[in-house]
Amino acid sequence: MLRFIARRILETIPVLFIIATVTFFMMRLAPGGPFDKEQATPPEIKKAVETYYGLDKPLFEQYLRVLGGYLKGDLGPDYKYPNRSVAELIAESFPVSLELGGLSLAVSLVVGLTAGLIAAIRKNSIFDYSAMSLAMIGICLPTFVLGPLLTLALAIHAHWFNASGWDFARDRVLPAMTLGFFYAAYIARLTRGGMLEILSQDFVRTARAKGASTARVLFKHALRGGIAPVVSFLGPAAAGIITGSFVVETVFNIPGLGRFFITSAFNRDYTLVLGTVLFYAVLIIAFNLFVDIVQVWLNPKLKFE
Repeated sequence: MLRFIARRILETIPVLFIIATVTFFMMRLAPGGPFDKEQATPPEIKKAVETYYGLDKPLFEQYLRVLGGYLKGDLGPDYKYPNRSVAELIAESFPVSLELGGLSLAVSLVVGLTAGLIAAIRKNSIFDYSAMSLAMIGICLPTFVLGPLLTLALAIHAHWFNASGWDFARDRVLPAMTLGFFYAAYIARLTRGGMLEILSQDFVRTARAKGASTARVLFKHALRGGIAPVVSFLGPAAAGIITGSFVVETVFNIPGLGRFFITSAFNRDYTLVLGTVLFYAVLIIAFNLFVDIVQVWLNPKLKFE
């Protein structure tokens, strides 16, 4: 396993290099700059600021300077927030996004696994049809549609939760539901399919013939193999939850890293865009590595190759 992890880390280095290079040049080639404002800035002031941040240098020299800073662990200063570095902004706002992502992932797993298990146990029953119909509706509703609908129903009309903010416990409910329900729909369908395949295997029929209860057959014999498709899906699901938080944080006015990423893209805040892109890339790669390790643990036939 250690060899597998070391190899994956080495494979990550060129991937991050490509991501950093593409992001750097895409931001530089886009029209506008970090110091362009609606009201024209005097040329001498703009030139002095660009000189201070090294933006007057040739593009390739700026690129080498940025890469050198990253190799030293320095993400650089932020252009829109004076006296703040990109690392400070990420460290300050990411815990909020991490909490939102964790709550959303918990919602998606609890709702999705429960619905999928019920649908598999009661195959072709009203429970199966109802769960899969709701799952299909959840897949068809994107977060930017589901969020306002939940806000209208549960915050504005029912007054159960707050429509925006991140100060109280009930502020977390609607964002977590919005982001979690979308992926719960996929997890429910994957769980149903995986469980139906495992429940039709010979070893499950043998366990039932020996008098094992439904709960024992389900949780001791079938669940470990039945949720394998769900574990495989958790890698891209985590990436979707992380990037999907951009929309949810904007809809519910949550002070997370996603909002900084969106505003930095509009403001051409080069260092913050590049820093957040690389940070999310490292996060997604690490989670995918964790998912691969869990898959081998669930299925001993797989090996770290």
